[in-house]
Amino acid sequence: MRVPAFIELDRVSKSYPQAKDERRVLSDLSLQLAQGELVAVRGRSGSGKTTLLNLLAGIDLPDCGTVTLQGKVINHLSERDRTIFRRDHIGFVFQFFNLIPTLSVLENVLLPIEIAGRDGRESLSHAHDLLERVGLGDRTREFPDRLSGGEQQRVAVARALIHTPGLVLADEPTGNLDRATGEDVMRLLTGLTRGLGGTLILVTHSRWIAGMADRRITLREGQIAPDIDLLEASGGLASV
Repeated sequence: MRVPAFIELDRVSKSYPQAKDERRVLSDLSLQLAQGELVAVRGRSGSGKTTLLNLLAGIDLPDCGTVTLQGKVINHLSERDRTIFRRDHIGFVFQFFNLIPTLSVLENVLLPIEIAGRDGRESLSHAHDLLERVGLGDRTREFPDRLSGGEQQRVAVARALIHTPGLVLADEPTGNLDRATGEDVMRLLTGLTRGLGGTLILVTHSRWIAGMADRRITLREGQIAPDIDLLEASGGLASV
């Protein structure tokens, strides 16, 4: 019996209006990912990396095709149901942290739980545990402007994992950090996601971050292309 994929995109296409025309970003793309995979998505700017994340999260809808996550066809859900599904099952880590400046470190981490109406002693304990594991257990009352970039991204990692999501989507999570700090953040993100049994899909331009993944996907002209590094090694691609 065929085991269903944790994530499946079936012949997905997506275009956006551009002046008087449309720009095709993804074209008839099919992809299957297993639960627990760590996947790096690469490609030049405009290749559709962020669009792919938005489709997986149900933020955008495909023009055609289906996006299935945990057995649910996301693009067949209503906008309200997609929002609830995203809230309950998906965690996000962004390049620019997106912390709320008027909330403390602890309050930022607890925000997804409170939005879902699931706050309580157990959630508070989990938040403190996550902050300890990212090395910020003694900074819970600080506000984001008192933290370094690396510390803010550690808070963002804890916030993304507070509700134990099945899927974590990270869009250039180290793009605003120096290499050493970025490596530390990536170790935390990958280690904690794996520890919680989640699947991590991250967009990156970085070869060394992509090297940490179980699987690398390169997007080119709206489709999955041969791996960038293999092409470069063979001389088949001058620059990406």
